[in-house]
Amino acid sequence: MTVPPADPGPDAVDAVAAAAAADPAGEPGSRGWLRRWRRITQPTPPDLNPGTTDDPSRTSLLDRSPLQIGFFGTIGAMAAVALVSTVGALGSILLLVLFSFALALGLNPAVSWFHNRGLRRGLAVVVVALVALILLGLAMWALVPVIIQQVQLLLTQTPVFLDNLRQNEQIAAFDAQFKVIDKAVEFVSSGAWISGLFGGLVGAGQAVATGTFSVIITIVLTLYFLITLPSIKDVIYQLAPASRRPRVRYLANEMFKRVGGYVSGLFTVMLIWMTVTFIFLNIIGIGEYAVALMVVVGLLALIPVVGTTVSTIILSIVAFAFSPTTGFITLGFFLVYQQVDAYFIAPRIFARSVQIPAVLVMLAAIAGGTLIGILGAILAIPITAALLLLYREVLVPHLDRK
Repeated sequence: MTVPPADPGPDAVDAVAAAAAADPAGEPGSRGWLRRWRRITQPTPPDLNPGTTDDPSRTSLLDRSPLQIGFFGTIGAMAAVALVSTVGALGSILLLVLFSFALALGLNPAVSWFHNRGLRRGLAVVVVALVALILLGLAMWALVPVIIQQVQLLLTQTPVFLDNLRQNEQIAAFDAQFKVIDKAVEFVSSGAWISGLFGGLVGAGQAVATGTFSVIITIVLTLYFLITLPSIKDVIYQLAPASRRPRVRYLANEMFKRVGGYVSGLFTVMLIWMTVTFIFLNIIGIGEYAVALMVVVGLLALIPVVGTTVSTIILSIVAFAFSPTTGFITLGFFLVYQQVDAYFIAPRIFARSVQIPAVLVMLAAIAGGTLIGILGAILAIPITAALLLLYREVLVPHLDRK
């Protein structure tokens, strides 16, 4: 006969519960109190509220020692000074890189035209480069001898032109008091202006070497950028997150179009100025200096804002040397044409490509010329156009959403 187990009484249940509380691991004995003591005395981490800034991993600057603040501040300042000094030392190279990239964007439409008609991009770049170099070589072959001859003739006849200014009564009275014409004739005849212009023979050699190096580097970089322009664009696009890449692609393409359009339009304006100058000088009877002055006007037309004004002054001085009537006609014509170019020709050329107000054009050209020089004045306008695009397409919509 099997005897069922006896029902434990309340005292037995209390004893088991006490033993379990004394040793939670199920090992009753003398070591239960030691485990309980360790568990009680262990420090517990504070509760972190995600909505507050009580994150122990963040350290305020006020918690740093003055030695740490001074040390890391000095290192940061030294790094900033070194970076600025490096950029300043490489300023001319960086400027050539930007100028070459702008030229590549200006020539890219011609490369794309050949590429869209079946030529590989490398072969299209070679064709465009050969055409550009052939045109430049023909122009130099035709113009350089004439320019040298006319410049020599102009320098030879300059004392005679200056002396003829005394035929005007007002100029003669002014010269009699201050002897300006005599000093100018002496300065031109002595050739001292050549040394002053180039700093002597050594300075002239350095100027030629620097100019040759800049031209070679510009040509090489322009060809490189033309060949690798799609790859450069892809690298720029990959810097943006995938969700925003189509928007970045659109903005980058628009900026590239505006820079390239500005460069192409600038050369178009230059050619128009050269053509008008050549035709006008032949009409008024000083065609013997037309080629040399046409080249000077074309180079100055590349300088925004002030280039055309300087061209007008130079042409008027040369025309006044022939006769006051010719001088006033030249001055009046180019003042009128300057306004026509500023308000009708150039805006229509740059309207679709740059889309920048005239006031910003003037301010950008002045700021770029003051900071960097002629290349800075040329590059400041497309850079301003790109920044204006970012303002219209990025900043304004972002502010409107708030």
